[in-house]
Amino acid sequence: MAKDIKTQILCYDDHRGFSEDVKKRFADASRYLVLSFQTREEFLAQLEAGRENKFCKVAIIGVHDTKENYEIIDQLTLDIKKIDHRTGLILLGPPDKMAEIKKYVMHNIDAFIPKNTNSILRIHNAVKKLISEYSIGIFKKRRNLSFYFLLIFLALSALLVLISYFRFPQYF
Repeated sequence: MAKDIKTQILCYDDHRGFSEDVKKRFADASRYLVLSFQTREEFLAQLEAGRENKFCKVAIIGVHDTKENYEIIDQLTLDIKKIDHRTGLILLGPPDKMAEIKKYVMHNIDAFIPKNTNSILRIHNAVKKLISEYSIGIFKKRRNLSFYFLLIFLALSALLVLISYFRFPQYF
């Protein structure tokens, strides 16, 4: 039976607006590790430290109304993808500014979620989707490795049958 994958959820929340709700939603400590950061340096330092770990990592970033914040978030997403390109990115922002946020921040964002009463459920669904994609990637690697071993075994078997055919023709 496959073991559960530990998921590391990193919240970059300047004003502590959503991180407590995320911690409540992902309360199972055996499956989720939820960390909240208020500064960019701490956030990036944790991503850098967790680079070697084989966790499924999801970064949830809170976006505010100002345009200068959009540029900061765009640079932050680029830095996250430079550190670990497999990290899933979820942007949580004001509902009336989502189209504007999508224009400014275009770098490999997995989900844009408007901040409203359903945002925690949407975050949960987006995290589950990212966990599934991570699991599929792991199983795809395992499947390919098994397939290569099967091909090697078949080639060696065919070679052995060919050698035995020429060496012992009376048995065929």
